[in-house]
Parts: sequence; structure tokens; C-alpha cells
Amino acid sequence: MKYILIGRGKMGRLIQETACAAGDEIEASFGRRDLDQLGKLGKAADVVIDFSRPETLPEICSYVRRTGTPLLSGTTGYTAGQLRQLESLGTSAPVLWAANFSLGMAVLYRALAQVAGVLKPDFDIELTETHHNQKEDAPSGSARLLLDALNPGHDMRLVYGREGNTGKREKNEIGIHALRGGTVAGTHTVHFLGPDEELEFTHRAASRQIFVNGALHMARLLPGKPNGIYDLQKILFGE
Repeated sequence: MKYILIGRGKMGRLIQETACAAGDEIEASFGRRDLDQLGKLGKAADVVIDFSRPETLPEICSYVRRTGTPLLSGTTGYTAGQLRQLESLGTSAPVLWAANFSLGMAVLYRALAQVAGVLKPDFDIELTETHHNQKEDAPSGSARLLLDALNPGHDMRLVYGREGNTGKREKNEIGIHALRGGTVAGTHTVHFLGPDEELEFTHRAASRQIFVNGALHMARLLPGKPNGIYDLQKILFGE
């Protein structure tokens, strides 16, 4: 496999090391300072892998539309409008975007989607996420992913932390709390708090390697697929 890599942060460097160790090739890599050079590149790889920042999206979209190169993106922090731009690329190439590429997180998403509807009437829901002190966006993309599983209709009120005299907790709300510190790769816990009982689901990432392995596995599946937007859940669970 041949890749174009967008992003030279910790994830980008680890993807490059892992891909090369597996015998794959990084045809080109770009960071914020030289991303404009992507526009001078022709179709040079099997897949574009993007683990960068939301502001790189216009340049990436332009390249994918021009060359039809499949895109796998794990960039988080997109606005709703930027996500729509990303989805529009499905007319030009196979595109897979996911906030988290770990198998465990995919299974957690599926589990929450199953149990949330059963517990919601009587249980309060709170979500906590913990990441290293260098992470810039909050809540994390993975936390937002889990919120979609908990609240697919987007009809519940989201409360980001609490301060002061907030009054009684409403039944139709989900509390979201972001912790930042140290070198934590990522811990996400969903708390279901009911009358006289509690249920918790937790996913802990021991290192970024699980995200890298998952991303490279999915990237190998994209070449040759018809143009369109692909869903990690549907691919993993054969839907």
C-alpha cells in the first residue's frame, strides 16, 4: 500500500512508523507549514490518511476531488458544516471518517446504542472523558461519537460541566465532563445512574497504537470500493 499522510503530530508519526514497518510506503507527508504543496501533487498513492486539524480540510477536499484518491480521516474537532464538506467528498472518492478507530470503542458504541433506550426512562446519563494535557479540543471526538449512540435523535439537552447554583438535574439531559492531564491516551466512561443502582461502561486506551492499527486496517479496505461515505460500524459488523 502507498499512502499520502496529512499530519506530522504524534499520531502521524506513529502511523508512518507502523506503516513502514509493515512494508507499506509513505509517498508524501504534509504538515501545516507545507500543506499547500499537496495541490502540486498528482494521484500518487492508494489512500490519503488524515490525522491533522480541521483547518486542513479545504486543501484535502481539493486534492481528493481532483485525483479521486480514497480518504481515511481521523481528524476531530470538525464543525457540523465541515462534516458536511467531508461527506460531500463521497461523490468523488471512497471516504471513511471516524473519531476513533479502535475495535473496543466500536463495540462500546454498539453496546450503548442497545442499552441506552432501555435505561433512559429511569436512569440519568453522564459521560466523562480523560486525555493528555496536549489535547486541544473538548469534548473529544470519541466522546461526541458516544453521544451519538446515547442520543441518536439529538433530542436530549447536553450540559458541559456544571458550576454554581445549577438547580436540580433534568431528566432529559446528558452531562459531559472533560479531564485533561498527563499522558493519558484516552479514557471514556458512560455512567448510567438509576434508583438504587449504577451501571458504567469504560473504554481505556493504553496507547495510541490501537488507533493506528485500526486506521491502517481500514485504509487497506478502501481502494477499489465505489465512491461514497463509509461507516466504520457497518464495515466492522458486516452491515
